[in-house]
Amino acid sequence: MAGGAAVSSGQTISYGHLIDRTPWYKNSHLLHHVLMDTTVGETTFVRTFLHTEAMFLGSMINGLQSLPQWQDAFNHPTGSSNIGSLSALPFAPYMADGLGRRFTIIFGACLMVAGTILQTASQNVRMFIGARWLLGFGVNFAATGAPMLISELAYPSQRGQITSMYNSLWIFGSIVAAWTTFGTFHIGTSWSWRIPSAIQGFPSIIQLVFIWFVPESPRWLVSKGREEEALDILAYYHARGNAKDPLVEFEFEEIRSAIQKDSEVKRNVGWLTLIKTPGNRRRMRIIVAIAFFSQWSGNGLTSYYLNQVFDAIGITDPTLQLLINGILQIYNFFICVIASMLCDKLGRRKLFLISTGGMLIFWTLETVCFFLSSVHGNVAAAHTFIAMIALFGTFYALAYSPLIVTYTIEILPYELRSRGFTFFNFVICLSLVFNQYVNPIALKALGWKYYTVYIAWLVFEVTFIYFYLIETKNRTLEETSALFDGDDTVVALSNQAAEKAEIRHRATETKIDDSIEKQSF
Repeated sequence: MAGGAAVSSGQTISYGHLIDRTPWYKNSHLLHHVLMDTTVGETTFVRTFLHTEAMFLGSMINGLQSLPQWQDAFNHPTGSSNIGSLSALPFAPYMADGLGRRFTIIFGACLMVAGTILQTASQNVRMFIGARWLLGFGVNFAATGAPMLISELAYPSQRGQITSMYNSLWIFGSIVAAWTTFGTFHIGTSWSWRIPSAIQGFPSIIQLVFIWFVPESPRWLVSKGREEEALDILAYYHARGNAKDPLVEFEFEEIRSAIQKDSEVKRNVGWLTLIKTPGNRRRMRIIVAIAFFSQWSGNGLTSYYLNQVFDAIGITDPTLQLLINGILQIYNFFICVIASMLCDKLGRRKLFLISTGGMLIFWTLETVCFFLSSVHGNVAAAHTFIAMIALFGTFYALAYSPLIVTYTIEILPYELRSRGFTFFNFVICLSLVFNQYVNPIALKALGWKYYTVYIAWLVFEVTFIYFYLIETKNRTLEETSALFDGDDTVVALSNQAAEKAEIRHRATETKIDDSIEKQSF
C-alpha cells in the first residue's frame, strides 16, 4: 500500500503507525492543535471556565454555608437544589444531536449568564433557589455538548488525556469558588456572598466570546451529510490542513462507516435502545455504576457538607473551615491533572481499581478517626481525620474526577452517545439528590456510624469494577464503542475504514499521476 491508511495487526487493523507521537510541546502542528482544542490557550480558557461554572454551583454552596452573612440572609437553610439540572435532561440530547454540539454549549452559557444575574440580585431565598434552578438548567446543556465536542474533535493520541482533563478542570471551578468565598468572608454585608455569585457569570461570558473559534464536531457534520466540512476540520486539526494525509483518510472513512452503520437502524433508535441489545445493556450497567460510584463513595459528605463534618469533629472556626476547603481543592486539582496524563499509559481499568481500592482503605481510616474525635473528643484524631480526607481525595481524584466522562463517551456509539451521556447525567443528578437531602439527615442522626455504610458500599464498588469494567485505552471512538458489540464489529469497522481509505488514497495518487502526464504533453 503506497502510503496506505493502515496495516493489519493480527485480526484487527492498527492505525497507530499513522499517528504523530511527537510530544505536543515539541511539535508545532500538535501544539497548534492543543492550543485550539482544550488544553492550553483560548478555547481551554472557555472550557476551563465552563467547568468553573458547573463546579462553582456545588463548591460555592459548600463555601457559602460557612458564611454567617449568607446563613443569616436566608434564615439558615438546609439542603440544596438540583432540580434545574434534572429539568434540562430531556431536552439536552435532542439539541446536541439536532442543532450541534456548539449551539448546545452557547445556549447553556446564555442561560447561565441569566441565572448569575438573578442569583446576584437575590433578595430572598425564593429568588436564590430560582436562580440556582436556572443555573442548573443551563449547566446541563453546556455540559452535554462540551465533552462530546472535545472527544469527537481531539487528535487520536490525545483524546483520552484531553477528555479526562476536561472533567478534571471542573475542580478548577472548586478552587475559584473556595478561595473566592474565603476572600469575601470578612465583608460584613451581603456582598460577602453576592461577589462569589457574580463571579459565576464571567466564565460564561468568556465562553460566549471564544466559542466562535472552536469548530463543530466532524462526526456531527458527517451525520448531517456535511462531509466536506468534516473532512476539512479533520485535515486542519490533525494533519496541518492535508486532507490526503493517511491518518485523516482513515479517520474520515471510519467515522463514515460507523455513522452509516448506525444510521441504518436510526429510525428505531430511542431511549429504550439503550437496553435493547446485550452490548447496550453491558454499556448501561457500567455507565449507571460509575455514575453512582462517582457520588456515593463517601465524597458527597465532604463535597457539600464539609462544614457539618468539621463541626462534628470540633473544627468550628469558619475561617479555618474555608481555608482547609481551599487547600484541598488545589491539591485535588493537581492529582487530577496527573491522572489525566496517565490514563493512556496505565489504562482506565487499572486507574479505577487503584482509585476505588485506595478510597476503601482511607475511608475506613476516616471512620476510625471520626469515631475517636466525635465520640471521645480526641484532638489528634481530629487532625488525622483531615489528613485522611486529603488521602481519600487523592485516590478519588485518580479516576472519578478525570475518567467518568471520558469512559462514558468513548464506550457509546455515535447514535446513542448523546442519549447515553444524558442518562449518565441523570443518574448523577439522582445521586446528588441523595447526597444533598439524605446525607445531612443521616449524618446528624447516626454520626460516625453512618460512615460504616460507605465502607460496605466501597467493597461492592471494588468488586464490580474488577469483574465488569472493560479496558478501552489506545482505541478510536468507533473501535471502543464496538468492543461491546463483539470483536467482529471492531474488525469489520477497522477493515472497512482501512479499505475505503486505501481506495481514496490510490484514487488521489491516480489523479496526481494523470495530471502530471497531461502536463508532460
